[in-house]
Amino acid sequence: MSWETVIGLEVHVQLATVSKLFSASSTRTGDEPNSNASLIDLAMPGTLPVVNREAIRHAIRFGLAIDAEIGRRSVFERKNYFYPDLPKGYQTTQLAEPIVGAGVVELQLEDGTRKSVRIHHAHLEEDAGKSLHEAFSDETGRAMTGIDLNRAGTPLIEIVSEPDMSNAEEAVAFARKLHAIVTSLGISDGDMSQGNMRFDVNISVRRPGEPLGTRTETKNLNSFRFMEKAIKLEVERQIDVLEDGGEVVQETRLYNGETNTARAMRSKEDANDYRYFPCPDLLPVLVSEEEINELRDALPELPDARKARFVEAYALSEYDAELLCADLATAAYFEAAAKQGGDAKLAANWVMGELTARLNADDIGIAQSPVSAEHLGELIQRIKDGTISSKIAKQVFDACWAGEGSPDQIIESKGLKQMSDTGELEKIVDDIIANHPAQVEDYHGSDDAKRKKKIGFFVGQAMKATQGKANPQQLNQLLQQKLNG
Repeated sequence: MSWETVIGLEVHVQLATVSKLFSASSTRTGDEPNSNASLIDLAMPGTLPVVNREAIRHAIRFGLAIDAEIGRRSVFERKNYFYPDLPKGYQTTQLAEPIVGAGVVELQLEDGTRKSVRIHHAHLEEDAGKSLHEAFSDETGRAMTGIDLNRAGTPLIEIVSEPDMSNAEEAVAFARKLHAIVTSLGISDGDMSQGNMRFDVNISVRRPGEPLGTRTETKNLNSFRFMEKAIKLEVERQIDVLEDGGEVVQETRLYNGETNTARAMRSKEDANDYRYFPCPDLLPVLVSEEEINELRDALPELPDARKARFVEAYALSEYDAELLCADLATAAYFEAAAKQGGDAKLAANWVMGELTARLNADDIGIAQSPVSAEHLGELIQRIKDGTISSKIAKQVFDACWAGEGSPDQIIESKGLKQMSDTGELEKIVDDIIANHPAQVEDYHGSDDAKRKKKIGFFVGQAMKATQGKANPQQLNQLLQQKLNG
């Protein structure tokens, strides 16, 4: 009998505010350790927190984007636990009365099917500091751990899904959709390399029809690729344990993307273990109907609306539009390249094909792409007007990626313009036919279906002779005239 996988996600999203959730300290990253930590962040006695109103408004924007209930009254609570980078000894968060209630996120999967993932709630909370395990040692050279509290108190929303996903692909599609939503809203930069969006994945397996199995939580996954691998690894592990007669232990696990391995981190706590209680230093947060309506009216274009516009305006398939809208920066890049190049389908193919492959290979985001949208648009223009062939276009793209200039500059400096002179091409075709009599005889002895394949040999020879610069359409016409004439 087969196994069913049940997956739910808890997603931490750092909010794009200038200051922290309860203090005026900057949320800027990259500064000297502990230079952005106030007395409040350091938990000095006698200090009192003040809620950052913009963080609340960002959380409401997210709730409105997923058609969720917005808590007119929400309450901050203390979640008590000890961590070296949590000087207060508790995290200020929300449990019983969160700012965002139940909502739903719609997905379109690769096979064309649609799926709804329910959101249980999303709550506001502060981040902890960071333990630095490298570059510190005492006078004897013994390794030490440093604490950087710059991140302590940074505002987060934690988005908690229902266990509605049944495989790694669905979980990744859900994570990508959340990323598209928060970046479209402008409430987070979604930069996973900096930990500004990270995923905790709850996984269990069961036989069909049986109650939910014991779940484990794999924490702090900060890339879609690692999340997919970590889920598949944990599902396999749980199935192996159960099929060997063992029991899955409820625990928190840590995944290592470099080795594709995971290990138990600690036993999983329940809410009671954290001794939650309302924070006595903070009043309940009250949100008026007027403020919610104001935020709703000011929502920007969201991924689903953008996708529908791409399908209608650019005649793209729903799947292509979904991929391009998975990230606001990618969508903006595509639109700029399509407008400059004058061919949306060609621009979509280049963005989803060559560009994405190069970004993945170099492990960088589209914002760091060495080829700008304007340059890709210029490249598409040169393909469209026949200046270069598609094959040469890849060579130009590579040079552009290497920083050798704009497509026009590269085409000119490398002499890559497509050969379209009929007389010149005709001479090359005549030479090839004259130099390959056996292939010509074989061609003439074949039926029409086989001739279509065999003409590829002559095309290849012509491209070799012209270093790939021959106009393919003209070349095919000339070869057919000469060989069939």
